[in-house]
Amino acid sequence: LVALIAAARRSVHVQMYVFTRKRLAQALVDARARGVQVEVLADAKMNQRGQGALPLLLSAGVSVALETGYRASHNKVMLIDVSTRNNVVVTGSYNFSWSAGARNAENVMIVHGNRAVADAYFANWQRHRRDATPVRHLPVHLVD
Repeated sequence: LVALIAAARRSVHVQMYVFTRKRLAQALVDARARGVQVEVLADAKMNQRGQGALPLLLSAGVSVALETGYRASHNKVMLIDVSTRNNVVVTGSYNFSWSAGARNAENVMIVHGNRAVADAYFANWQRHRRDATPVRHLPVHLVD
């Protein structure tokens, strides 16, 4: 996933239930520093205490919004360069967390260059973004 983010040229849109993985957060920060548009949606309850990656993202100027209209916003999606021929859709059960990578049985599906899939996922991402609450800061305390 870090390599996919590093290859992004225009945009990375993330929608994540649990986001505590520092390596992935740093890859997004690096992408933003390269001029890539980076936007993150996260579940409000799982990310409200500032113990995840969101404070790092916010401090780097990444756009972050919390989904507050659901009991759980359980999506796990990353969309890279969605408006281009080289779009990438990443989805599955994998949260951006250490436990997901080291302890859990997880799955990830990566779809390259399928415009119909990318457009469908991006339309859903945009709908969720319209209903989400932008945040400017959370307490900084990263767990990896």
